[in-house]
Amino acid sequence: MEALSYLLLGLVQGLTEFLPVSSSGHLTLGQALLGLEQEDLTFTVLVHGATALSTLVVFRDDIKTLVRGAFGRGEKGRQARTYIGWILLSAFPAAVVGLGFKDSIEALASPQFVGGMLCITAGILFFSQKAPSGNRPLQSWRALTIGLAQALAILPGISRSGSTIGAALLLGVSRKEAARFSFLMALVPIGGATLLTVKDLLERPETEAIAGGPMWGYALGTAAAFFSGWLACTWMIRLVQKSNLAGFGFYCAVVGILALFLG
Repeated sequence: MEALSYLLLGLVQGLTEFLPVSSSGHLTLGQALLGLEQEDLTFTVLVHGATALSTLVVFRDDIKTLVRGAFGRGEKGRQARTYIGWILLSAFPAAVVGLGFKDSIEALASPQFVGGMLCITAGILFFSQKAPSGNRPLQSWRALTIGLAQALAILPGISRSGSTIGAALLLGVSRKEAARFSFLMALVPIGGATLLTVKDLLERPETEAIAGGPMWGYALGTAAAFFSGWLACTWMIRLVQKSNLAGFGFYCAVVGILALFLG
């Protein structure tokens, strides 16, 4: 793969990881358009790690508060431990689906399947944006329900952020909290998926080590994924609070239909 291809795929990964348009679906379509038939596991590990790092940077203050609070006493300590518990609880459905059906889900990654799932993502975005503004507390059952939406997004073409933010809004959670919880809860599945890919990489003796691969391509793609992810995450937080996500629904519908008929 040429260095430019790595750069483009890194941009796609960083932007679409946080925008409600499905990163896995766009990577599948991007690889098909670039004529890449085999996934580069080393590159996958690097760009997923880069997007996870961008989340840590954007939410560094929230994460510091939660970590410090987890070891604290009193009401603040209890609230921090409860919130961390909600994040872990929300990750449970995705862990079950990801570990139990990983190979079957990966086999579905075709342009036509992605096109169909992008159309479903469009429907999720259109429907959730019609929900009235709410300010209900984020309780355990709501966290688990949002986690179920996140598990659905393991399917290539279903947007993780679109599904989780949409579910939160439909449950009456405020837009600000919906965006915050959606991106913080993403750290667990992104980290888990990266570790699973590292495991697959280590189990493939024929796979080259990073030192033997296209270093410039890896560096460009990783940097692109980090910076585009940072920008997309920051922009998305503001967008969810102040605007409507229906525009992304139109985009997903158009790309999905094109993938269905042109894939």
